[in-house]
Amino acid sequence: MTHLVADLMTPDPFAISAHNTLHDAHNLMKEKNIRHIPVINEHGGLVGMLTQKIMIAQVMNIMANFSASALERKEKQTKVADIMATDFTSISAKQPLHEVAKFFVENRHGCMPVVDEDNNLVGILTSSDFVRLAAALLS
Repeated sequence: MTHLVADLMTPDPFAISAHNTLHDAHNLMKEKNIRHIPVINEHGGLVGMLTQKIMIAQVMNIMANFSASALERKEKQTKVADIMATDFTSISAKQPLHEVAKFFVENRHGCMPVVDEDNNLVGILTSSDFVRLAAALLS
């Protein structure tokens, strides 16, 4: 039996609009305890990815160029569209997990957004999902 991305992914993940701010994304990551946020347009189409790594780099840049007291103000002025990654790979829920796992390892990805044939966000697959799968198989 072939296991598919749909079997392991988190459906309907938390997402954010490109019009939101770094401050909004920072709060979403903290509140929901997540490290990756797909960025969608008003129709639910995937347009970017915001990762914890990108956000930390942006916060460090703000702190280096301004001050800690300016952080919140600068976060509120920074649009997600200006810092999100647009060069990323998305996957289909119908792809075999073994193919995607190989891609994760070879490309050192932390997550991959899952889209339908119209590029609408339907899920997210993270390296943590694979760790949970391994733990389940080992126990």
